[in-house]
Order: sequence, then structure tokens, then C-alpha cells
Amino acid sequence: MNDQLVIAGRAFRSRLIVGTGKYRSFQEMVRAHEASGAEMVTVAVRRVNLTDRTKESLLDYIDRNKFFILPNTAGCYTAEEAIRTARLGREVGLSEWVKLEVIGDQQTLFPDTEQLVAATKTLVKEGFVVLPYTNDDLVVARKLIDAGAAAVMPLGAPIGSGMGIQNEANIRILRERVTEVPLVVDAGVGTASDTTVAMELGADGVLMNTAIAEAHDAVLMAEAMRHAVEAGRKAYLAGRILKKLYASASSPLAGVVR
Repeated sequence: MNDQLVIAGRAFRSRLIVGTGKYRSFQEMVRAHEASGAEMVTVAVRRVNLTDRTKESLLDYIDRNKFFILPNTAGCYTAEEAIRTARLGREVGLSEWVKLEVIGDQQTLFPDTEQLVAATKTLVKEGFVVLPYTNDDLVVARKLIDAGAAAVMPLGAPIGSGMGIQNEANIRILRERVTEVPLVVDAGVGTASDTTVAMELGADGVLMNTAIAEAHDAVLMAEAMRHAVEAGRKAYLAGRILKKLYASASSPLAGVVR
């Protein structure tokens, strides 16, 4: 209970952050969120109905007594777009927190890091708690921290690819060098083992959407991801044994009856 994810002074018992897109129905989304044990869900500001309350919205299916809403700027390709979208999310009462996305390439959905840093600087000055989606580059991570980011969220692989962590070395470097703010792997996991690897590498949390929403059984996968995060975190804290080329007997030879 004491091992919590703390971002900008706010504590979360769960280290899993989940999304709200791609589900087959809002009802399935609700069940998956419950099964995940997550306390924070991310919502794309530009993809939800924020004004016409006579029409159905996914916001109607999120219990804000149970879940903290993290608006995101998905679909933005410039700092200006992302800043405007973040402001809109705050104006309609979603949150002063924002998962900041500034995409630089339509096919890979890799971030435009130059625009990302610029948008972070502006939003932090305006009082936002900024959680930027970035690549696994230490130099960019340092620039984002200097800009005031409340967390660094590197991709494990391209968004929605399900390929798992593609560059473990970079995540390990980030873990060693990013100590001021939480490190949350954002994007690319496909199944529970990918999530466990991310946590075993030292990530403070994992953010995902497609891996759960597009699984054959989204609710069961959400439950699996919940346990995967917990298992990976415990394994990281426990400290794995060193890898060796040769065998090492499990039973000591001292005192063996001959």
C-alpha cells in the first residue's frame, strides 16, 4: 500500500493507466476499466462530445468518483494545436492535467520532440500538469524535465503496434538517468509479458489502450495487465539474479553426505 505512483504530488495505488478508445462498446470499456484496477484513464479531448450534453458521450461512462481523468491531445500535429486542445479540456472541466501528444509523422505516430518541448514549456507556465508522450531519447527527456514536465512517458514501440519494448537499453538508461519525475512507458505493449518487462526495467508505470481494447476478451486482458504491472514492479524491487553463462547448483555442496 505504501508503494504508490506519485505524480505532481498526487498518489495512485495502481501503476496502470488505461485509455478509452477502440472498445467495441462503452459497456465493455466500463468492465475493462474495473478489471484493470487502474485509477487514471486518459481521454482524447478532440474525440469526445464536450458541448452537446443531449448526445451520448464516453464521459457518461466514466465514474469520476473512481477514476481520475487525464485528457490527452491525441491528433495534434503542432504545439499550437496541442496547447489549444489542452486549454479546451481544462475549460470544459476535464482537468488541468494533460497527456501531451504532438505527433510528427502520420504513419508511425512518432512524436515531434521539438514541438513537444515547446508546448510543454507553454502549458507548464499556464499551470498545467504536463505528462508528455515522447520517444525513448534521454536528451529529449532531460529537455522535457527542464521544461517542467511532471513525468516522462517514452514509447515502448509505435502506438497500437503491440510489439512490446523494442529498445530495452534505452529504457534502462532512462531509468538510471531520470530520477526527478516518474518514468511511464506509454504505447507499444501488446500483452501481459510486455508490460511485465517494462516494469522489470524500472518503469514507474505503464499507459496502454489498444492492448486491452482490441484483445479478443478485453476484460480478461485488463485483468491480466493489472497482474502484470504488479508482478513486474515486485520483481524490479526484489532485484533479479545476475545472468550467467554456466550453471550454478541450487543446492550447496557443503555438508553433502558422501
